[in-house]
Amino acid sequence: MSNRARAFPPMSIAEFFAYRGEEGVRYELVDGILVRAMTGASQRHDLVLVNILATLHAKLRGSPCRASTDDLAVVVPNGNVRRPDVSVSCGKLDDRSQQLADPRLVVEVLSPSTRGIDLVRKLEEYKSVPGLSYILLVEPDVPHALLWRRGAAGWELEEVQGLDGGFDLPDIEAGLSMAELYDRLTFPAGGEAKADG
Repeated sequence: MSNRARAFPPMSIAEFFAYRGEEGVRYELVDGILVRAMTGASQRHDLVLVNILATLHAKLRGSPCRASTDDLAVVVPNGNVRRPDVSVSCGKLDDRSQQLADPRLVVEVLSPSTRGIDLVRKLEEYKSVPGLSYILLVEPDVPHALLWRRGAAGWELEEVQGLDGGFDLPDIEAGLSMAELYDRLTFPAGGEAKADG
């Protein structure tokens, strides 16, 4: 079954943000078409997401930047509207807006149903967003993360595997360690991650 919503005519960005839709359902705008965002993540996926959000929220306290959930959207120059799992924006707070002001970091926690889109199409779309400094892609089942960092010569890739190490994020005056990303998860030899009690 397609993740596209009921048959709707193509929408503009303004129409997308005015559309209310079904209660509790999040949407993205892709090529002018309303698309349901993924729901029903595993507990493991959710715990990684919460770890990232909680860590960034604590580290950004008192700074002009703030962490957000997928309730807030990034408008891509091609006209698509995406909802990263976690984001950090540093623009002026408009508490009525659904759009991130000056996004600096976007995070996608990968899942089987969205990894192809996240690793290819969304990645390229995020790279086109002016002012965005970091794109973090996190595997929930193994301690493995990819950080795309905007440098003077373009986008550069950093990869960390295992629970040691992490990522320095000077543009938002913060950092994320792998231990923080995977807090309360264990990785038995040859097995998948498990949540600690």
